[in-house]
Parts: sequence; structure tokens; C-alpha cells
Amino acid sequence: MPRSVLRLIAPAIASALMTLPAAARAQAADSTAALLVDLIRANSSNPPGATKQVAAALAPRFRARGLEVKIVQTPDTGKVQLIARLKGDGSKRPVLLAAHADVVGVEREKWTVEPFAGVIADGHVLGRGAIDFKGGMAVFARAVMMLAERKVPLARDVIFVAEADEEGALPYNANWLARQNWSDIDAEFALNEGGWIMKGDDGGVRYVSISTADKLSIPLTVTAHGTSTHSSMPRPDNAIFSLSRAMAKLSMYETPLTITPSTKQFFTALSRTSAPPMSEYFRDVVGDDPVRARRADSVVSRDPLLHSLIRNTIAPVIITGGFRANVIPGSAQANINLRMIPGSDPQALVAELRRVVADSTVELSIGSRVYEPAKESSENTDLYRALVRSAKAQWPRAEVTPYLFQAGTDAGAWRSHGVPVYGIYPYPIDADELTRMHGNDEKVSIESLRQGTEMIYRMLVDVAGKR
Repeated sequence: MPRSVLRLIAPAIASALMTLPAAARAQAADSTAALLVDLIRANSSNPPGATKQVAAALAPRFRARGLEVKIVQTPDTGKVQLIARLKGDGSKRPVLLAAHADVVGVEREKWTVEPFAGVIADGHVLGRGAIDFKGGMAVFARAVMMLAERKVPLARDVIFVAEADEEGALPYNANWLARQNWSDIDAEFALNEGGWIMKGDDGGVRYVSISTADKLSIPLTVTAHGTSTHSSMPRPDNAIFSLSRAMAKLSMYETPLTITPSTKQFFTALSRTSAPPMSEYFRDVVGDDPVRARRADSVVSRDPLLHSLIRNTIAPVIITGGFRANVIPGSAQANINLRMIPGSDPQALVAELRRVVADSTVELSIGSRVYEPAKESSENTDLYRALVRSAKAQWPRAEVTPYLFQAGTDAGAWRSHGVPVYGIYPYPIDADELTRMHGNDEKVSIESLRQGTEMIYRMLVDVAGKR
């Protein structure tokens, strides 16, 4: 919707709200969707990732409901971390809800709405972060506020954290916060972004996946070497051609199936919610018959999300080479993002990729850092069980399953301290909405935000409320 149209209809919307009773106006102003609109308007695209305005939108709402709020200033003046605490009686250790306040940037010319206006259209909130992860932040925050509004007696503190620098693993992220303020964010268990609540073709919720581990993100550098010379005298050892051949070989290589116990549970759940032949493929891809698994893989992997769950993945992200139109460069380089399933050996994968490239003039390196994924979080905790119960109550016909998250999150800040972390994008979405995440016209439905808030609130009452 053009901004000119928004300016025209804004007074009408405001007038309509003013005709509501005072209590209804207050409820509308503090709905999850209304909070999300304000969070989207606080442009925190990273870089530079300024999160002060996000904190400014949240802090007064929390304080008005009696929560203790701490704003942790980072060395970057634009970046802050917000910690809000709703006090319980202390008979149990805290539960924590974490959400990152920064978002990825946008290609403005490819959006049909202003990405930082928080546009509401066709029952959706549109804007950067609507799904990842300001929508989740709004759901988590509203659920915590509802505990305070309804004066729910609590056996444990409920901590809400809005972090900086999650997108891109930049300096002042959750790991920085954990080093600086661990006592403020220590908890028995935590909830973060991660698993999906996916709709089927009929619009109903098909499954709820709760992530118990994240894939490990590893940067691989591929460098081709050749002779630097005048472009009028090309030589056989051209670095750009060598790099191109190496990348072509890597594009044709597929890593083998790697199935974790949680992935097996996830695909088994999918098989129960699917009709033949997909139900058979979902069952076979995690089964013990390698022939049937390969056949199922050829079908299942047509879905990029499912493909990423059953193997280590290789994604080129940046290519550089050359600096003048009349110079053949002496080197060319590609940056590749490896996403590794916990328990996989990164050095073994790099060695296999060297074998695939088979060119002594091309170097592949992940550096000297030791990559050790945190242990997968147990399903045997009060928080995981409360999540399952609340999801089942919200969507009785949906399968609820543990899940290996195909991307990375900042959960490692807690998992590395032994705190179990569970991930969920707390609103039902469909395949189209999932595709828009980190893409154009990102959006989430207002009804999904409402349902997700109910689910998270119910979960908090279950896990934190006095019995």
C-alpha cells in the first residue's frame, strides 16, 4: 500500500478506534499486533543494528505493569539490551524468554509497502521483522504483560530479554550480554526463536515443531590462485576460471543424509499428518533402508526447508575477485556458509569438499577455530512439557514434535551455560509467509499473533504459576 494512501486512511482508523468504549480502545492499543507495529517502526536493521528505539517501545509498557526493567548499554551507543523481570515468590528458578531486537536489511525497491511502517493490510502486519523476530518479540512480551495484568501468582520469576546483534553474530550479542550480566539472565530454562507452527493447505495448523538444537554455522573460504597479469595476455592459470570450476563442482555435490533422533521424530510426525505417497516418503527418509531413504530423499528434498534438516548444507554467499578491467587478478575468493548438524565433524566435511574440488591451486579453509555445538536440550523439562501441553490445547489436531532448527540463533549464550533452550516462532504461518522471512513483504497474520499469544501465555501460567 503506498504511503500516500496510508496517510489518507490513518485518520479514519484513528476515528474508528475512538468510537470504541475506553476499555476496548485500551485493549486494541495494547494488542500483540499493535505492539508489533510499534516494534517494526523502530528501525533496527543490522547494520547498524540500533536497538534503542525497540527498548523505548518496550520499557514503558513493562514498567507500567510493575516489571523491573534494566537497560544494558553496549559500547556502541546505538545498541542496548533490555532485561525485564516479573517477580515470583522465588520457590522455583526463573524462566526466560529471549528475542532479538535487530533485523536484517531490506531491498526497498522490491517491497510493495514501506518496510519500516508497520503496515496493516488484509489481516496481516507487514514489515521487516514481522516473522523474524519482532513478531515473536511482540508475542513473548504480550504474554509476559498479561501475567502482570491478570496478577497471576508466580512461583518463579519470568525474565524477558530483548538482545542486540543477533543477525550476523556481531560483537554485542547475547554472548556479550551473558559475559556482562549473567546473573540477570540466568534461568532454569529459556524460550527463544526456532521451530515452526506450520499451516496445511486447508489453513489449519498441521504441526508444531519445538527446536531443541540449532545447526552450527561455519564460514568456509575458497581461494583460487593464479598469475596476476595484463588481461590482453590470458594464461591457463586464471584464478577466476579456477574458482568458477571449483564452485561448479561444489554445486553438483550433495552431502549424505544425517539423521538425528529429533529429526526422526519430526519426520515421523509429518508422516502421520500426510497422505500417501508423501506419508511414505517422510517415513522412509529417516528409516533404516538406505535404498528407500535415497528414493524418499529425492522427493522430500524438493522442499528447501526439509532438505536442510536431513543433511549438512553448502551455500555460497559472497564471491570476490579482480579490481581492474584490464588486470587478471592473482586470486579469487568465495565465501561459503556451511550449516552443520550437531555431532558432525566440520574438518571432515572440508576434507571431503577438497576431494570434490580436486585442484591444488584452490584452497579451502575454515580457519583454526574449534567448532563445538552445544548439547541438544532435553525434552524432559517442565518448560518443554508445558510447551507441548499448551500447543496441544491451542491446536488439538496438530502434531507436536521436537525439531533441529535449520538455522542458527543466539541460544548458545544459554546452552553453553547448561541452560536448556527451546525455540519456536510462536504463530502459525504458511509456506508463502515462511518464504518472505529475510525476503520481501515479510508479514504475519493478526489472527496468528493472537493464537500465539494465547499459547505462550498459557504455557507461562503452566510453568511459572503457583499450583
